[in-house]
Amino acid sequence: MTFLLFPGRHHVLTTFQADYLQSVTGPDGQCPEATVVWAVTSANHHTTKRNPVPYDRREAAIERLSTQTGLRSLVVAVHDVPPTDLFADATVKACEEALGEDLSPATTTVACSTASVAAMYRDLGYTVLPVEDGLDPQPARPWDVLLEIADGSDVWRKSAHPATVDVFERYRLDDHVRRCVNDPVIGDDGGLTPTRDYHTYAEAFETASDRKWEQIADFVRPGRILDIGCATGGLLERIDRDLRFHESDLLGVEVARHLMAECEHKLNQGVFSNPNVYFYQRNMLGDAIFSPNSIDTSISIALTHEIWSYTPPTSPSSRLDAVRRFVHNIAAHTTAGGVWINSDVCAPDDPDRQVALSLDDSDGRNPNSVRDLDGLPRAEVADHVGALSTRAKFDQFQHDFARNAGVIIGAETSGAAILLRLGDAMDFLTRKDYADNWLSESHEQFCGLTYADWTKIISEAGLSMAPGSHAWRNDWVITNRIAPVASLADPGGASIDWPVTHLLAIAEKPQ
Repeated sequence: MTFLLFPGRHHVLTTFQADYLQSVTGPDGQCPEATVVWAVTSANHHTTKRNPVPYDRREAAIERLSTQTGLRSLVVAVHDVPPTDLFADATVKACEEALGEDLSPATTTVACSTASVAAMYRDLGYTVLPVEDGLDPQPARPWDVLLEIADGSDVWRKSAHPATVDVFERYRLDDHVRRCVNDPVIGDDGGLTPTRDYHTYAEAFETASDRKWEQIADFVRPGRILDIGCATGGLLERIDRDLRFHESDLLGVEVARHLMAECEHKLNQGVFSNPNVYFYQRNMLGDAIFSPNSIDTSISIALTHEIWSYTPPTSPSSRLDAVRRFVHNIAAHTTAGGVWINSDVCAPDDPDRQVALSLDDSDGRNPNSVRDLDGLPRAEVADHVGALSTRAKFDQFQHDFARNAGVIIGAETSGAAILLRLGDAMDFLTRKDYADNWLSESHEQFCGLTYADWTKIISEAGLSMAPGSHAWRNDWVITNRIAPVASLADPGGASIDWPVTHLLAIAEKPQ
């Protein structure tokens, strides 16, 4: 048996591809009667800019095309791998393992139009057919068609094969692709930032789940319970164990692909006793996910500051507008008498107040200048930041905060102290110990909104602050992390007490 190996992500199949494969596997073609092996790469990725379409939908379109064209096809899911010169070799081995077939150059020809990938197969001894590459006029490539879909035009239907059109129409994948590709917040591979260590975050979320549940348990109402930004599903596990909610539907929404994978793993392993547990990989900043008046309790933990922070500051109000849109979406899907529970960091009540911040300069290195950390390995960044004194960390944070979060900290020295806004001081002090995720943390502004700001935003959305809502100070962090190396005073030198750092908002929808 002979094979034609056709590697690619195959989100969209084109009429040109179908005609080409029929011609080369036909009786007068270069690979007569060959079986086409569709190596679907990045098959474990979906709902990202780079890979928006789930593998099962890609496979369905391939099988439908094969039936319609008479191609004899085998479809293999190939998991994503980091950039490597061994990509071609890894893809061949994955297909051989899945199929139990010999796909050596003696039995197999490769069809590939990506020059760099084609070169890898040639280096392994394969004959490579160029598909679209080098033709004049240039036929539409699959990624070009996908971008046409993202643009909202129907012109993509002219190039896409009817099999793709059918699957996209039945599963509304065109809308899904537009949401993924045009998402202003999420990166190419389904994360907020490529500098974030999701393993560290996952461990932190799991460790904190008991504490989070203790904080909000009394405010959760049975029915349809939604955890927005559910991370690894730890909080939903706690709700699942509470007998008050054994008849409730438990819903989790998470945008980061890395964390969603852990949620699905837990579901597959039978971690939840409730049969009505569902996870969605979506961005709540986009169109409404849930029907109006359909959710009894919405929960967001340490999420809203990320909405603020990762919205590009394209205008003075863009970040505030994004938060308002998010809250209005929640209000729309909340039932009458339902509740949204929001626990997050919070700006001081008077963030613009000028203060004098004194920092320890004896607890680490004090280099003469800050270092440009962009592009460095995460471990190297962590080692560098971790070795700095608290005073030197401020200079590094000021530099990185401006570059990554777009927030300029206006500061000047006054003797041994730094004169700056109270909000900026607290943004640094609450982030200075995150050396392991320094660049990711410097994307985020904790002190963007005060408790009064939140009260207004919630009211504008038609919700109201219920009893139990309050701003509060994390005294453990103050006592153990901040006070030992920092102090606050007014510009005249009088000591200032530490401000609030967090809020708990219980936002109710009127009956």
